[in-house]
Amino acid sequence: MDEILLIAEQQMEDTVVAWQEHIKTIRTGRASATMLDKVMVNYYGTPTPVNQTAQISTPEPQLLVIKPWDKTLIQEVVAAINKSDLNLNPVSDAEVVRINIPALTEEIRKDLVKKMNKELENFKVRIRNIRRDSIDTAKKDKSISEDVVKGIEIDIQKLTDSSIKQLDEISKVKEKELMAI
Repeated sequence: MDEILLIAEQQMEDTVVAWQEHIKTIRTGRASATMLDKVMVNYYGTPTPVNQTAQISTPEPQLLVIKPWDKTLIQEVVAAINKSDLNLNPVSDAEVVRINIPALTEEIRKDLVKKMNKELENFKVRIRNIRRDSIDTAKKDKSISEDVVKGIEIDIQKLTDSSIKQLDEISKVKEKELMAI
């Protein structure tokens, strides 16, 4: 019984952490090294995150500077950023790649919030699927009485509500960040 709850709790916590990591990659109009976390560069034939092949810094609020450890990667980094859905325009020279982060228009901000909320719904579905699977596991276990299963259902629902509330709170903070001028 406790094992079912612990597994459900861990899976829900992992989902909340995954959401926190995911929304770090959403553009806010300010330069942030985490914006490039999902950008993959072809590093000797292997897709590798840019942040594992280069030093990424933000010398100014609107500027990202990427300094690959291997100078032959500069064009690969530029190509990977151009292919990404970040709508960024990288400029390279012999040593580094610079990206000026343009201010987000109101329309782009609203579009990003809409996209974020759609992705948020997918994470909520993950939480609900964990709830469903955990309850199904409890019901299938013949060694657990119906009364105990009901208690497990109540506890798992509390975990579900708490996890979804965390997702919503994280999203509200990010939405405020996105809508701030």
